[in-house]
Amino acid sequence: MKNYTYYPGCSIQTSSKHYEESLLPVLKEMGVELEEMEDWNCCGATASLSVDETASATINARNLSIAEKSGKDILAPCAACYLSLKKANQFLKEESEKSTALVEELKKNGIEYTGKVRIKHPLEVLSQEIGLDALKDKVQRKLTGLNVASYYGCQVVRPYLEFDDPDYPHSMDDLMSALGATPVDYGAKTRCCGGSLTANLEEPGARLNYILLKEAQRKEADVIVTLCPLCHFNLETTQKKIAKKYNQDFNIPILFFSQLMGLALGIPKKKLGFSRSLIPLKAMWEKLENGGTNE
Repeated sequence: MKNYTYYPGCSIQTSSKHYEESLLPVLKEMGVELEEMEDWNCCGATASLSVDETASATINARNLSIAEKSGKDILAPCAACYLSLKKANQFLKEESEKSTALVEELKKNGIEYTGKVRIKHPLEVLSQEIGLDALKDKVQRKLTGLNVASYYGCQVVRPYLEFDDPDYPHSMDDLMSALGATPVDYGAKTRCCGGSLTANLEEPGARLNYILLKEAQRKEADVIVTLCPLCHFNLETTQKKIAKKYNQDFNIPILFFSQLMGLALGIPKKKLGFSRSLIPLKAMWEKLENGGTNE
């Protein structure tokens, strides 16, 4: 049994609720025990990192301190939360003038942190700590014939080289293969989706997501799976805008990797958040029912 302090972050319990709805039962099925962090606060996302590293570390120090008191490492499913917590952790453990001063200032305000906590992503735990063999033993329904493009985004495998390749990661592809699905050779798997800038800079945002969707279509992917709430949001909500701008329809379902995992593990699909999808899933269900064809 693996035990972690669960840091959900803001989006996974709101706009990306289907990520949590599918992830929690999957982790439970795979023997991962979670206890949600008590009174956690926002990590500041990537915006805080780009504006002020010290301020970002300050925001996250409280979360790290709470986890350290629990005696458990942190499990952070959101890519932005994962990166923010890891960078803050590194900053606070440095023996630089800035970090030392910040640690002392935090102590004055009742926040103590000694750097003992590790931050883990569910993908890392599932692929590296639990392992693919254990996952294969749990599969009840193989996703035979489903072509899957795994999209990692920018933040989970960069800049930390702890559990996957930063340029061409494969851990999510390996998980999909273990479920019986067919991972496609998706060359755009770490290209940027535009992040939060897509909402303000619509034209370049549409272009970035067009490239991602076009590559998935070119490789004949039935679905794109991701592990980032913002990547999921951008890829799903920009498809109508892209259809108008480029005169090309995609209608590619965007799912969280945990949703397909839950399906393969035999968890009822009504409990995995599929009803929240904005892109129709009819073709996917038909292909799975027909063993990989749409006939």
